[in-house]
Formats: sequence, structure tokens, C-alpha cells
Amino acid sequence: MARDLRLTLVGKPGCHLCDDAREVVQAVREELAALPDGPVIAFDEQSILDDEALAQRFAEEIPVVLIDGEVHTYWRVDPVRLKAALLG
Repeated sequence: MARDLRLTLVGKPGCHLCDDAREVVQAVREELAALPDGPVIAFDEQSILDDEALAQRFAEEIPVVLIDGEVHTYWRVDPVRLKAALLG
């Protein structure tokens, strides 16, 4: 049975690591969307420039990937590890 998950990428404009993370996240989402029983993944991006609480929490760690609000990883996103966590 497919699970509903929320995947959030926290970063900021002009961050090359954030751009790299976005590409990995998108590729993993596309791969999992092709699975017949893959999870339903809602995705959003948040900028530390738009949210003071996020800036205080993550300013030195962006990009940060959250799964259902919990930190999955920061700085570099490993596609194998992300896929495994989402298939959990």
C-alpha cells in the first residue's frame, strides 16, 4: 500500500548545493512515481530567506531535506539513501 509523504527541501536562491539537491530529489521523486505501489510524495521548497525560524535552525546546513518534517539529510543528498527512506 502506498504511503503519503511530505518531502521538503530547505535552501535559498543562488545556493549551488541547493540546486544539486533539487536535481537529486526530483530524480528520486520521478523514479518512485513510476512504481506501481510507490509512495505518494507531496513536495515543497522553503527558503531560509523567507522564514526566520528556518534561517536560525538551518542557516549553516542548507540544503536540508525533510521527510514528514524530520531531517533526513543536509548538504549533500544521496539518492540511494533518499529512495530507501521514502520507500521505508
